[in-house]
Amino acid sequence: MGKSFRMFDEARRRKERGQDVVVGALQPPVPPEIKPILSSLEIVPTLDTEGVPVIDVPAILRRRPQVCIVDGLAYDCPWNRHAHRWQDVEELLANGINVVASVSLQHIDDQREAAEKLTGQHVSETIPREFLNTADEIVVVDAPTEDAPPELSELREMALVLAADVIDAGLQRYLQSHDLEPAARTHEHFLVCLTPRANAERMIASARQSAARFHCDVLVVYVKPPDASEADEREMEGKLAQARAAGARVDVLQADDPVESIVQFARSHGVTQIFVGHSMKNDWRARLWGTPVSRLIRAAEGMDVRVFPH
Repeated sequence: MGKSFRMFDEARRRKERGQDVVVGALQPPVPPEIKPILSSLEIVPTLDTEGVPVIDVPAILRRRPQVCIVDGLAYDCPWNRHAHRWQDVEELLANGINVVASVSLQHIDDQREAAEKLTGQHVSETIPREFLNTADEIVVVDAPTEDAPPELSELREMALVLAADVIDAGLQRYLQSHDLEPAARTHEHFLVCLTPRANAERMIASARQSAARFHCDVLVVYVKPPDASEADEREMEGKLAQARAAGARVDVLQADDPVESIVQFARSHGVTQIFVGHSMKNDWRARLWGTPVSRLIRAAEGMDVRVFPH
């Protein structure tokens, strides 16, 4: 919210510092608070193509400013020289023109579905995450926190995680371009431990969502007890098939002590987070020796354990 005002105010500051700034695209309708800022900036008019405002790339290239402002990055125009506005921006960048642009979270392709569920707003025009990751700088423009609905908090978290990913991508480009290696490189690895009564769908979905933030894979393991019943085996066949369909690597282990087996597997595969189900029952055995989950938490030193009750 307020991203256009923040961007044009940045354009005003850059011009005051002596940079050559032009506006290459506006999003109608222009809010009243932005109009005074626009009066001090040079605007290269967009072209009207089949009712869609299209950046006049040739005019901007002839003008050759230092900075071009593009309000609304996620526009499509199949009849233009480029089908997408972000491709117009790529051409400007390739010709040495810096671009400052705005985009809403829901218009980023891998954020659209989650944002749509929270906002109830469907969008069809998006920009690729790969393009966003090429940005030299990203600024999250947020709304006030007072009396904010819970959906806004979730959107805020998504935006902050996204910004961190873009910053990390920029760092990796810098290290590669200078033939440098980070002093310490940490990779996340997630392990989902399934049992016949575990909520497999919820655990796998949560692990995949977390893994997507760190661009890593999800491992799934089932420790098959020696006395497994036929009913449990049928139940596990379905859960493991579900895990494979979700793209997870699945391993079936056999051991008398599942906790020891899981910890050994986790350490040998560099696991950093373990997802495990937990029954809410608390019988005399659990009170005497502790639950398997409590044993796992103690044994998995250096790893996070996320517990999903069932």
